[in-house]
Amino acid sequence: MLKKNKLGFLALEYSGYGKSSGEFTKGNISTWANDAKQTIKNIVKKNDVILIGSSMGAWISLLLFKSIKKQIKGFMGIGSAPEFLTRIMWKKFSKKTKSEIIKKGISKIKNGGYEYLITNQLIKDGRKKQNKVLNVKIPMKIPVTMVHGQKDEVVPIKYSREVLKIFSKAKKKLNIIKKGDHSLSSKKNLNIICKELNNIIKNTN
Repeated sequence: MLKKNKLGFLALEYSGYGKSSGEFTKGNISTWANDAKQTIKNIVKKNDVILIGSSMGAWISLLLFKSIKKQIKGFMGIGSAPEFLTRIMWKKFSKKTKSEIIKKGISKIKNGGYEYLITNQLIKDGRKKQNKVLNVKIPMKIPVTMVHGQKDEVVPIKYSREVLKIFSKAKKKLNIIKKGDHSLSSKKNLNIICKELNNIIKNTN
């Protein structure tokens, strides 16, 4: 699909993730958003981009609208989790877990088959005004598609709907995949995601 449309593809892992250098526990939304911005600046330069963000990546993508807005020609969110640290995680934490994070600075959290090391500095960073994305409208006439698993046990579908609400003039679409989980990593689900991306490519200016 990308070769057919003569498009480049850039995939990145934030510091502390996967094979990237750095410690995950020292990272936060501000750090990872800057990772993404600098990587695009260094590699994509001033060329146009279509952003694709999965889970936290969708939050990072929305933050990029503040810095590389003119380059963005389309956006796809997959199991989008904007502001999840406070809107989802912190609200679900028990008093014991919250106390451990505040007093010890870190706690290991299990959620939907995943394990997360949550630090106090990460929570505090997620609360910063500069990292809020759901309270600012984006009046851009671009294609915006949210893909979300019907059986996502990590992030409720309503967050994909919340993302679509902030795009006041976009060509918007929500694709809820039946029986889909949070990762949407099966071959069938990946094919659906690729088809949606192809539609975004066709509808970019």
